[in-house]
Amino acid sequence: MGFSFALLPAMLLGIAGCTTTGSGIGVARSGTTTATFVWKSSGARSGIMTAKLSTGATYAGPFFQITSETTIEELTPLWTGWGDRWRWRGWTYWGPSQSTLTHYSGRVLANLTGADGQMRCHFRLMRPSAGMAGGGQGRCQLPGGTIIDATFPPT
Repeated sequence: MGFSFALLPAMLLGIAGCTTTGSGIGVARSGTTTATFVWKSSGARSGIMTAKLSTGATYAGPFFQITSETTIEELTPLWTGWGDRWRWRGWTYWGPSQSTLTHYSGRVLANLTGADGQMRCHFRLMRPSAGMAGGGQGRCQLPGGTIIDATFPPT
């Protein structure tokens, strides 16, 4: 027989069930800036993250969980806006290479865009099998070099 419209609500519920959201907080090491993070997964290993700073600046962009199946090509959006390799200094393994995949396996990387440039982040997950929903902590670097320590409670 053909497609059953009785199955449509169950299918839509299944699709909606794949989306997870959560939030986190951050504080600059200098103590002068705070951040509120909101993330929404668009699959098992990726999604969109937004950071709103106490300065009024907002950054948004993709995040990716690195697993043993991740390819360098999947992570291409993470390097957008970082220009030449010299701009990656201070963050070991930041760039499109196999060492990035190996070093950050089980972690999340994010590249957020704001009016004044890029904010890059990396987080160590508390429960990698649960993704961002399992919680974690890490740090982000603002375009001017300020480091923000971030924490994401489990959802």
